Amino acid sequence: MDSALPPNSQHIVDTMMKTDAFSKWLGITVEEVRPGYARLSMKVTSEMRNGFGIAHGGICYSLADSALAFAANGHGHIALSTHTSIAHLTKVELNDKLTAETTEMSRDIKNARYKVTILNQNGTLVASFEGTVHITSKIWKL
Repeated sequence: MDSALPPNSQHIVDTMMKTDAFSKWLGITVEEVRPGYARLSMKVTSEMRNGFGIAHGGICYSLADSALAFAANGHGHIALSTHTSIAHLTKVELNDKLTAETTEMSRDIKNARYKVTILNQNGTLVASFEGTVHITSKIWKL
């Protein structure tokens, strides 16, 4: 699958972030990225709260989705999610710092599976996300 050397993972993520208005709005910081791995963080702001005054479930989902995309595309081939799911394990509060860490569970020529764990600043697991991506034959051109 990788007959030519793919672009550097960090360059791919930098390119993705240039036009990723939503990840920018979330205030995501890319802490580390390499093929099949990404660690991102963000702080929960008042605009992210739901009617109960806690973070909307879509906030953890969106952080995990970005982590999935960055890890999967870090191999150099354009990869798109085909199935995702999340388990919300505890509430997320205003000003919590969330860290999402992605682990590649399996990968073949067309598909890959990932697990993303989201921890708060106290190391408490607040959400667990799993996703499958389709790996295209298109290589990132930077």
